[in-house]
Amino acid sequence: MKKRFLGIVAVIAAFTMIIAGCGNSSTSSDKANGNAGSKEVSGSITAVGSTALQPLVEAASKQYTAENPKAQINVQGGGSGTGLTQVQQGAVDIGNSDVFAEEKDGVDASKLVDHRVAVVGMAPVVNKDVGVKNISKQQLIDIFTGKITNWKDVGGKDEKITIINRAEGSGTRATFEKWGLDGATPIKAQEQDSSGTVRKIVSETPGAISYLAFSYIDDSIQGLSLDNVEPKEENVATNDWKIWAYEHMYTNGEAKGLTKTFLSYITSKDVQNDLVPQLGYQSIHSMKVERDSKGNVTEVK
Repeated sequence: MKKRFLGIVAVIAAFTMIIAGCGNSSTSSDKANGNAGSKEVSGSITAVGSTALQPLVEAASKQYTAENPKAQINVQGGGSGTGLTQVQQGAVDIGNSDVFAEEKDGVDASKLVDHRVAVVGMAPVVNKDVGVKNISKQQLIDIFTGKITNWKDVGGKDEKITIINRAEGSGTRATFEKWGLDGATPIKAQEQDSSGTVRKIVSETPGAISYLAFSYIDDSIQGLSLDNVEPKEENVATNDWKIWAYEHMYTNGEAKGLTKTFLSYITSKDVQNDLVPQLGYQSIHSMKVERDSKGNVTEVK
């Protein structure tokens, strides 16, 4: 009887050890998963390129590094061409661009991975006194190519048209010429780099016309409708308003480490629904269509 009792005790003890072992194994696994999930992000990366995209990347990087103090994100301008060239060469981690890599000469787009982080709508803008709020797209082309030189020819005042262009190489200019002018080359005119300067000149110059991102259009100037379509974000989302562009962040191959986590952060719904519109950009999540480098438009599924 005593032997039988001792045997039962031994079995119970063994069973208890098995249960405990299973419990410890589960706990260890949970801790491991927890540690992996809560691991602090660290390291340093550099993003270079588009000055139009720079404010968003800088603001997002400040928010991100505030939440991840061991991470460092360096953001610099230089233009889309510089960003694409440097990321292709491996000199930087991210190349910021207003245009598709396929649209830049000397860039091997096949080596780069595109991360679209925002959309920018652009519109022709005029001095408020010209007396015009809507013109046809053909009239817009004729104005910028010098065929129409007076506002009276498009229903406005008897006033000479003064064209203010963006500088050669500007992503805004490339987008406007491609989608606003259907690829036509504008006549030689005054050129300005800064959107703020363009807005000021147009607001103060009788008969002036130029083009700006939606975020720069305010009460000091008049944004023009084209063929009775207004320059609004909801029209960009459906491609009814065609003068728009993606803001791209390119990587050389698939993103890894801090680069990958930062790109995931900037395309997250929290950033897209809050920071992106705050800074005058349009969320990629608002788009009902998408457009490739060749201009093909398809519905977002």
